[in-house]
Amino acid sequence: MTYRYGQFNDGPDPLAPPYDVRAALDEMGDAILSGSTPLHALRDLLKRGLPGAPDRRGLDDLLREVRRRRRELREQGRLDGTLERARALLDKAIGQERAELFPDPSDEARLRETELETLPDDTAGAIQALGDYQWRSAQAARTFEELRDLLRREVLDSRFRGLRDALANPDPQAMERVRRMMSELNDMLDRDARGEHEQADFERFMEEYGDMFPEHPRDLAELVDILARRAAAAQRMLASMTPQQRAELSALIDQTLRDAGLAEQMRRLGESLYARRPDLPWSATERMSGEDPMGMGDAVNALEELADLNRLETALRQDYPGARLDDIDEAAIRRALGRSAVDDLAALRRIERELEEQGYLRRQRGKMELTPKAVRRLGETALRRVFSSLDAGRRGDHDQRDAGAAGELTGSSRPWHFGDEQPLDVVRTVVNGVRRGGGSPVRLSVDDFEVAETERRTAAAVCLLVDLSYSMALRGTWAAAKQTALALQALVSSKFPQDAVQIVGFSNYARVLQPDELAGLDWDMVQGTNLHHALLIAGRHLDRHPDFEPVVLVVTDGEPTAHLLRNGRSAFEWPPSAETLELTLAEVDKMTRRRATLNVFMLAADERLKEFVDEVARRNGGRVFSASADRLGEYVVSDFLRSRRRAH
Repeated sequence: MTYRYGQFNDGPDPLAPPYDVRAALDEMGDAILSGSTPLHALRDLLKRGLPGAPDRRGLDDLLREVRRRRRELREQGRLDGTLERARALLDKAIGQERAELFPDPSDEARLRETELETLPDDTAGAIQALGDYQWRSAQAARTFEELRDLLRREVLDSRFRGLRDALANPDPQAMERVRRMMSELNDMLDRDARGEHEQADFERFMEEYGDMFPEHPRDLAELVDILARRAAAAQRMLASMTPQQRAELSALIDQTLRDAGLAEQMRRLGESLYARRPDLPWSATERMSGEDPMGMGDAVNALEELADLNRLETALRQDYPGARLDDIDEAAIRRALGRSAVDDLAALRRIERELEEQGYLRRQRGKMELTPKAVRRLGETALRRVFSSLDAGRRGDHDQRDAGAAGELTGSSRPWHFGDEQPLDVVRTVVNGVRRGGGSPVRLSVDDFEVAETERRTAAAVCLLVDLSYSMALRGTWAAAKQTALALQALVSSKFPQDAVQIVGFSNYARVLQPDELAGLDWDMVQGTNLHHALLIAGRHLDRHPDFEPVVLVVTDGEPTAHLLRNGRSAFEWPPSAETLELTLAEVDKMTRRRATLNVFMLAADERLKEFVDEVARRNGGRVFSASADRLGEYVVSDFLRSRRRAH
């Protein structure tokens, strides 16, 4: 046997390694950790293209190609080429006839000249008047027949792509076949409207007339789509002309169809196509800026492609509510940009699909959200960023490989539970599998796993209170606060699994933030910084863990301006009321009695905020940090690690 090898050109490389979807999530994470929503982050990723795949174009690259192709089409030529050529052939035929009549001194010749001089001014009216004229000049007769043949071919080609070439040679039998095709097509559409159409009817139709449809449609719906898009383009061609040009060309078309015996069939077809595809832009206009005149068929081709490109541009921008990559018409991409663009689109769709199928993204009530799995990865990314900014080798950076081992091994083990990060006791795990009858080789189940127990270290009850008020967004500090919350959550869950961490967001009210909502969290567009409520929630968390070391961290850019009333409603006042400050400081005093050190990270240098946090430090003994947004995560994580070292 012999084998021949060559370049593979039919789609993406089948031997290329699969794309690492985690890299896509990391790319999205940069935007999400900077304050973007998961949906916008995904859209930005798909617009830029895939990281690590430079040969694949993103939506923005495809959009630039679409716009370039649209400019080329608009500069191709003018729409009135057929009308201009028809006028030229008509003038030529009349000139040839007059040249033949001029030497003849007879009255008949003068009568014929008078008839030619009194022809209607519009081209269609003149052609109709000359329909029964007996040409004296053989050359004029041939020119006039050339004109009529041109109009037949251009008019039909404007409705059926490719008929212009099929009717290149005048042939009565060819025209009769076109009439039969249109009649059978209309009958098939009527049967389909009554629900009587079958695929076998379409296949018989294509066996007979398939050569007239170079697009090779697979069923009636596809054929209707092809014909409707072309008919709509023909209507747009007329709408894009001047009123005089439109009236003259419309009259020419009507006259040509009547002469060919196709007027009634074309009317039926046009009504059926419009009824089935009223969504197409039938009456829109396009401005063509080229100088060369185009025939009707070429003009319709250009306008049909322009309509595809306009729809593609809208879909590729993905800037409308509910936009998805599935909205992009793959067939239109192939027609406009070729097979390679279809492969690029397929790669982008695969990333979007894989992010959902591998459990990083989910859609809830039409809204895209990150899953806990994705939030954990983004938290790890945020934590790596924080540690990368710490001094190399700095004590307490906690960059250790045995993360999760909370203390020294005791020599005993216990069954593994979801979330455990202690090292596996391999011997006891395998023994459990053998006892269960795991066979040879031993097959392990989840119930067989045991982890090595470690000595219990001092646990901490950690409270991070994050300001969600509108001023955080105005000052550009909200993204840093969100990254800090994710980093601290990731640090505690991975390095200190015995700790109990709670993150509280506060604006006019305070609320506990779940880990899986941190990444997609946004600031609140409300007035109020209700630290009073946040401290109440944090105090309940500390009270639930009385034996844990209390750690309270506050991130804010403003002094308290709201507090809770007895009825549970929030009261806002700016400048802060005395009652707001008194109630907030009362909660600070309660934290002091719980032996909880309260450290405040200021993201602004307001005088009122400085005075307030100085009073907090005086009452509680905690520390005050004036942190810039880009170093907030480093400050918070370092302070937490410092407090944990003291606890041990």
